[in-house]
Amino acid sequence: MKYFILTLSDKGSKGEREDLSGKEIEKLMDSINAEKAGYKILPDEKELIAEELRNLVKEDIDLILTTGGTGLTTRDVTPEATLEVIERRIYGMEMAMIIEALKHTPHGMLSRAVVGIANKTLIINLPGSPRAVRENLAVLLPAIPHAVEKINDSPVECGNEE
Repeated sequence: MKYFILTLSDKGSKGEREDLSGKEIEKLMDSINAEKAGYKILPDEKELIAEELRNLVKEDIDLILTTGGTGLTTRDVTPEATLEVIERRIYGMEMAMIIEALKHTPHGMLSRAVVGIANKTLIINLPGSPRAVRENLAVLLPAIPHAVEKINDSPVECGNEE
């Protein structure tokens, strides 16, 4: 499975902040032996984010993991950009992240993260902090390989897997 990390941060894109969240994603994805296809930092600009996502889903990438821009400030536009690109949402994954976040902080209910499918690519919006990335992505990791298989029309029956 090939994945791409897309960090959305005004300060990160200017080199004013180290991207610890992107590094956290990479560590977690290594635990399931996924192959990193690329990495990029963009500012919190909706059109730039949507354009990058549209370009990435045309490539041979199974999974795009975004980090940042899922909160409530006026600059948090990652969900809106993602919604412009995806064809179908995966609400169960979104709910799983919120449920897990609420175990750690009541602020978990403020997440606007979106998960969906564009072309044959799974796109997952993660929060911007390394701790929140760890908590949110950890709950999704067991389901991601199966989701990618199904998105690619695997004929394996869900109930027949070992």
